[in-house]
Amino acid sequence: MKKIMCILTATSILFLISCQDQLDISNPNEPSFSAITTETGLMNFAMGGIYIMPTKYSNPGTFWNAVYAFHELMGDAIGAEPAGFNQIGCPDNVILDNGTSLSSPQSPHSQKKFIRQRNLNQNEGNNPLFYEWAMMYSLNNSANIILALMDDVKLSGDSVTVETKANVLKAWAYFWKGFANSRIGSLYYAGIINNDSSKTNNNYVTRSEILAEAEVNFSMAESILNELSGNGTYNQTLSKLIPNICQVGRGGILTPDMWIRNINTIRARNILVNTPISQMTNSQWSKMLAFTSNGIQQTDNVFTIRSNATADLMATNGNVPARTGTGRFFQVSERLVQDFKPGDLRFTNNFNQTIAWTGQANRGNSFNTRWQLKSGGKGLPGVAVLCNRSVGAYEVYIASFYEENELMKAEANIYLGNIDAGLASVDKVRNSQGAGLPAVSGAGLTRAQAIAEIRSERRVGLAFRGLSFYDARRWDIINIGRTGAVVVDFAGIVNTNATIQYNFLDYWDVPDNELVFNPPAPGSAAVKNPNGL
Repeated sequence: MKKIMCILTATSILFLISCQDQLDISNPNEPSFSAITTETGLMNFAMGGIYIMPTKYSNPGTFWNAVYAFHELMGDAIGAEPAGFNQIGCPDNVILDNGTSLSSPQSPHSQKKFIRQRNLNQNEGNNPLFYEWAMMYSLNNSANIILALMDDVKLSGDSVTVETKANVLKAWAYFWKGFANSRIGSLYYAGIINNDSSKTNNNYVTRSEILAEAEVNFSMAESILNELSGNGTYNQTLSKLIPNICQVGRGGILTPDMWIRNINTIRARNILVNTPISQMTNSQWSKMLAFTSNGIQQTDNVFTIRSNATADLMATNGNVPARTGTGRFFQVSERLVQDFKPGDLRFTNNFNQTIAWTGQANRGNSFNTRWQLKSGGKGLPGVAVLCNRSVGAYEVYIASFYEENELMKAEANIYLGNIDAGLASVDKVRNSQGAGLPAVSGAGLTRAQAIAEIRSERRVGLAFRGLSFYDARRWDIINIGRTGAVVVDFAGIVNTNATIQYNFLDYWDVPDNELVFNPPAPGSAAVKNPNGL
């Protein structure tokens, strides 16, 4: 993080001028803390440091089309032929219906070995491990700067107004620190707890300690929010922290209660995605149920991001579904299509079948596909649109969202024995997205059948939202593989009973880009995952 911190300190204010109408920072050509020690400067930095800088850190681009893509690739929701992405989602082996075995075609023939081969400092632009780490610690540092400068900034208004503004800013900073630590702890084997602005330490701790630090920050944000009311000063302050183009649709100004519910959904996620399903306890399911019962509701605002004509935050093709489809950067996975239930209108509305696309056989063994996404959908009323390449039309969820919360609630209920209550949540998600499927609650499903519904719905209802790998990991699909899989071979033949052996790394090593500049101190936690070494 030493290099990351220096870059942020020196250049973040220059990045902030991207949204000119909201980011009127004095003397942006001389980036320094002096530009953000006024109320306007601090508000602008608090918005830009969260929404702009972390997402535009480095090539290949934004968080939404690179980091989310890595998760969707490893979760087998998409495939990729282009170098740098292809082997992230390339299984070790695919066995076709006739018994033919297709091993990973590229040296080193294993995703685990490939990741470690690429994890070198000189590969910054081509090191998959670098991006989420860099972007989340950049986000964390932005929040640290906000907190560090709070006492130096004179806020306008009477004492009550000043206190409200300050508390909104503090809640904002602690929330995003919680979010950043949640992402780090959910992907990397170790991390650094850093609460200092523009500097770091070299005490690496376990991912469990990083997740505990996330909760520390969420608790601080929640404590502040509990004392706030959604009055005019609150709304006006928060409106300055969320870009205007993100205050539409499901985005917008969150009331304090909505914001706390957003926190609770991420708390539930942190339990779920970091515990193998075989190790989940009733206590953990109960905690999840408590969090999701006070988690995001269908009518709540959440944090989102959209494109605009000048691509200030995201280009129209700057997200995973926009880059997915025959002839585009990513390809629709046949396994994702396989997980749609017959008659699901979300599939009808969003996918076109084409002649089988086959890529270069020396680039992968599972990315061939017959399917492509239809931008804007096919116009079925009330049915979710999974891809839209028009300016401002597609809404990317940044932190958490209703469908995820409801499906976590469903899963907790089912595993606690409340099968119909869990299936009622599945029905709610399907209805909210216009799936048109018959209700599964009250249908007399067994526990095993209910779990199958959850797995299917998480694959489909949460597709392209950066969560697919978490599920593949906790369900142990990355180790035990998948049977009965649909695979298109390089002759264009559709196999319907293939076996896929993924053998993916569960938690990533600390990027070498960090370790070269910031070697671990004595007593630090291990920075490399022993799995697969």
